[in-house]
Amino acid sequence: MIGSIRGRLAFKQPPQVILECSGVGYEIETPLSTFLDLPQIGSDVLLHTHLLVREDTHTLFGFATEQEKKLFRLLLKVNGVGAKMALAILSGMGVADFYRAVQHEDTASLTRIPGIGRKTAERLIIEMRDRIDKHAAALPRTAGGHVAASTPRGEAFDALVALGYKPAEVKKLMEHLDFDDKSAEDIIRAALRMATG
Repeated sequence: MIGSIRGRLAFKQPPQVILECSGVGYEIETPLSTFLDLPQIGSDVLLHTHLLVREDTHTLFGFATEQEKKLFRLLLKVNGVGAKMALAILSGMGVADFYRAVQHEDTASLTRIPGIGRKTAERLIIEMRDRIDKHAAALPRTAGGHVAASTPRGEAFDALVALGYKPAEVKKLMEHLDFDDKSAEDIIRAALRMATG
């Protein structure tokens, strides 16, 4: 197994990069979260990698962090989730936000990712719930013990749960809100107005 590669970034075009290491160019597929953080071509880069072996192909996947790589591997174990969908999930939300969505059974966040329908989102929540606990341990936590969110929507969700609302109630409120360019405070206010109005 190739666990990581450090080399010169020779090529990048979403979602693929080529890292040159000791005269060998490795073609590596990356999620957008990793791709957008890459430096200029010619720079030295370290990617945490996973080699996927199929009958007809060997594909290297590269990630900026070990946590992304671990989540990718966990997603591959979910029934009906292949490498393409796992990359889409990592491209659509951060590791902490995915773990938070699973913990709060937030299907609405998951279905915003292209290619993820309601049934797939529900399956992800059911199958990932038990698997993520030990992997999420290293991530920042909220006072309630949940993974801290890194988006305004996630922060608002956590704050409303901390105020005493059940995750299912917050999920229902969130379904009717517009999140574009809104801060966590704006989302919380709008949700509270809806809950009390």
